[in-house]
Amino acid sequence: MSFESIQHAFIDHIRQPDKISLPFGVEDRRMAIYRDLFFNNIEGFISSGFPVLKTLYSSENWQKLIRRFFSEHDCQSPYFLDIAAEFVNYLVNTYEQSQDDPIFMIELAHYEWVELDVSIYQQDESECIIDSDLTSAPLYISSTARHLSYQYAVHNISADYIPTQPDATPHYFVVYRDQEDDTQFLVTNAMTALLLSLIEATPGIHFYELCNGVMLQAPQFSEQQIQAGAKSTLLTMAQKGVIVTKNKDENLY
Repeated sequence: MSFESIQHAFIDHIRQPDKISLPFGVEDRRMAIYRDLFFNNIEGFISSGFPVLKTLYSSENWQKLIRRFFSEHDCQSPYFLDIAAEFVNYLVNTYEQSQDDPIFMIELAHYEWVELDVSIYQQDESECIIDSDLTSAPLYISSTARHLSYQYAVHNISADYIPTQPDATPHYFVVYRDQEDDTQFLVTNAMTALLLSLIEATPGIHFYELCNGVMLQAPQFSEQQIQAGAKSTLLTMAQKGVIVTKNKDENLY
């Protein structure tokens, strides 16, 4: 048997010890060390990354969920910090929910992953605060900010609050890193979400162009109303570092 075949047999058994036999000639006592080491590392990272989701499961069912992820998902990244993203990817694309799973598990898992992602994301060095009139500055979403929309109030979910159906209207949030590098979140509304979506879709957009885009999607408001509301909202977002501009050298390209 080639060394590569031995490696595959080793990995296959660690991932699915109940289905795949021990590699030939390897003692179960020794193999158990590797089985526990790999699984416990994965379980530990996921538990720390999704603490609220974990509280909604019994210990047995949580272990079953992580075991399925460990057995069924082929991770695309070798880095432990990417395990949380791989877990969300698994829930979205592969996992079939059972009656033991909360119906909002994907949205809650995504929200918890975003908090982690924002906390460790490397900020774009070309970004800078808007220290002039924001109506004249090119506008960008900060690289350490995410605007989100969910059908469940994910920020309220806990063992004491478990919704059983989606809400009639979406919930909007912004998760961002403040100037002290602490991760914060903000409940927003549909109009703020529209503003942020347009900025994200057109990086470097200017204020009046942005307002024109809002008018096309919200014709019930006058130009004056939209400009006043957008200016107030963007000022708040700029103060929090959610909206930024970029240095002049970057804006030349």
